[in-house]
Amino acid sequence: MRLSRDQEIACQQVLVEDSSVFSIQWSVFPAALAAQFTPDMLLNRYLAYIRTCTATIVRPHRSATGIQFRLLGSRWSLISFLPPAREQQVVVLRICGGILVQPGQRGRGELCFGTTEEPEGIRVSLELSGYRPSILGPPSPPAFRRLLYRLSQAAIHRLVTVRFLALLYRELAGPGARVRVVGVKVRDGRPV
Repeated sequence: MRLSRDQEIACQQVLVEDSSVFSIQWSVFPAALAAQFTPDMLLNRYLAYIRTCTATIVRPHRSATGIQFRLLGSRWSLISFLPPAREQQVVVLRICGGILVQPGQRGRGELCFGTTEEPEGIRVSLELSGYRPSILGPPSPPAFRRLLYRLSQAAIHRLVTVRFLALLYRELAGPGARVRVVGVKVRDGRPV
């Protein structure tokens, strides 16, 4: 299927009032291309993609207790999630620990994979909310910590999720398909 316009990937990343991170990326795929997408398929593809795009430095590990993004072959979990929960057209991974999560904030935050039918097609989304990164430190993080987060974890997360959506689109529309990132405002907050 040959498409004439660039595929848009919407993106917002902010630090909300409670000093947690809200990040959302989505793209609306033509229904003819994305009819087979399910939240479970997105999760499985994303876990495989994380391993590949990080050159196996980050290795998703699944077990009965949940999913961990482990560093290399170690038992060190960068971020840990409870087992996936299915809610309508969304798979939710609730954050339960890891070295990138503030110790007092474990059990807060979630990463959601969703597919929603819209008049224009199928909206495929990845949303991170309620996440309190350890790098930010106290509830009102100083400017240098926000900058450090912005230049490291926030930049990596945005790059990974945008490239994941672009990869899905190019697999369906062809390798020459073009994408562009557009900023959106879903929630109020300080951009990161």
